[in-house]
Amino acid sequence: MKSPQLSEEDQARVESYLSRPHHQIERKPFRPWLLLAWLVAILTIMSLLSYGIAWWHGVV
Repeated sequence: MKSPQLSEEDQARVESYLSRPHHQIERKPFRPWLLLAWLVAILTIMSLLSYGIAWWHGVV
């Protein structure tokens, strides 16, 4: 399957758009394991907090 080809005018517009300064920022690589660790930590803290509130009110 061939990828669609852009006309020269469209390709020039794409290159002009991508060469703007706000597209030239160097970013750190995406680290999904760090994101997962933060997610697990936040969910654990919220679970412990909700369990503590339930215990405080005598539900548990």
